[in-house]
Amino acid sequence: MAALEDIVEFCDRELKISEIPDYPTAHNGLQLQNAGKVTRVAAAVDASLPVIEKAIAAGADLLVVHHGMFWQGVRMFTGAQYRKVKLAMDAGLAIYSSHIPLDIHPVIGNNVLLAEALDLEVTGSLMEWKGVSLGVSGEFQGTLGELRVKLERVLGGSVLLRGDENENCGLVGIITGGAGSEVEAVAEAGIQTFLTGEGPHWSHPLAEELQLNVFYAGHYATETFGVRRLAEVISKKYGVENTFIDHPTGL
Repeated sequence: MAALEDIVEFCDRELKISEIPDYPTAHNGLQLQNAGKVTRVAAAVDASLPVIEKAIAAGADLLVVHHGMFWQGVRMFTGAQYRKVKLAMDAGLAIYSSHIPLDIHPVIGNNVLLAEALDLEVTGSLMEWKGVSLGVSGEFQGTLGELRVKLERVLGGSVLLRGDENENCGLVGIITGGAGSEVEAVAEAGIQTFLTGEGPHWSHPLAEELQLNVFYAGHYATETFGVRRLAEVISKKYGVENTFIDHPTGL
């Protein structure tokens, strides 16, 4: 058993919650407290009602997520919003969220962990935003087809490639999640192959015009890495059990 306060203090400090900018609806940090004790931590991408139900069924009393409870902005505590808050509170489930701080962390972040899984050596950063770099970059010695095979094996599903599988990847840039709208800025940064989760329709023809190779690998699939690793770190440091709640969106 560990103290929730200690875990939250550690996560806030390790992820630099107070220093790293984010979108207004992210509300990084502890979003819902419990009575103060943690015996099992669950990790998930989204703090949705089905995920909360699964976390409680797994015996978790702390849920760490990438997209928190207020991602859609202010909501009345009615309907599904009421049910998930009441369910979590009745079960003593605390909820902690970290978005961009977990994307860009140099050790347990989504970007570096995906690069590591692909055996891609990170040699640079990508996309400066409000004083932080949103992505990483590095050379991949192989073709787009070879990278595609690795990526689909790592993510456990098919990915969409804009580009010729027989071309060499060259300099690869990674920004997990929904960064497809940044194809122009990524191309201007000298990236030859861009790996992200998803993007708007117009990003595909624009990338084609820019001769930028793009892997649309799934918003959910590219953002499971950070929460998994964070839960493992908490588990090891505080001697509590951990589990991953897999609830894919298909996006």
